[in-house]
Amino acid sequence: MADLSGTVALVTGASRGIGAAIARRLARQGADVALTYSSSPDKAAEAARDIEAAGRRALLIQADSADPVAAAAAVDRAAAELGRLDILVANAGIALHGPFAEIPVEAFDRSIAINVRGVFVAAQAAARHLPEGGRIIVIGSNLAERVPGAGITLYTLSKTALTGLVKGAARDLGPQGITVNLVQPGPTDTDMNPADGPRADTLRSLMAIPRYGSGDDIAGLVAWVASAESRFVTGAALTIDGGMSI
Repeated sequence: MADLSGTVALVTGASRGIGAAIARRLARQGADVALTYSSSPDKAAEAARDIEAAGRRALLIQADSADPVAAAAAVDRAAAELGRLDILVANAGIALHGPFAEIPVEAFDRSIAINVRGVFVAAQAAARHLPEGGRIIVIGSNLAERVPGAGITLYTLSKTALTGLVKGAARDLGPQGITVNLVQPGPTDTDMNPADGPRADTLRSLMAIPRYGSGDDIAGLVAWVASAESRFVTGAALTIDGGMSI
């Protein structure tokens, strides 16, 4: 595993699922980790205890990514209290599904606020702290590449927007030595999309490797992107979906 000793990471939406797995993995590789959460404080505290058990510092920050002031303040607090910031993993997101003609504008606004604006605000705030060699890693979705069924227009729209954000920010921040990349998971066994859920068999039938991924699968790719090994990769969309998009 790549050595992240001496670095500080912030993972948003890290109380459970993919975010918690990423936070734990970065700590195992030597990073001190700040975690944001908007609900599930017990789960967030459990992730923090695991980070500390790995011998690293953990910082819990309650912040709703739908609130741009809170999203930016979380980044500033992480940098201030842990002494620096080297890695931002913008993971917080929601999935709102439903028939296209019935999507209320309130659902549109909330989805964009968390999945797009929240990422933009956090990345913008992080750019003011990150040193040369800093990393911004955005967690998107393979559904930005392929839409296999109905009812996911709003989610797909919000995740597709991240491609433009990442490419533009990579161009803007490249001269500072900061890389910006997009990790796009496919079906991953989480509370949001469990491997025994009602859509699971259909999704597995679309995959070259017919099994759900785990949070650790996604965390392994994120840890590589966070490391010095990825120093020449920026503006990339790295899809990890068991071949669902091929």
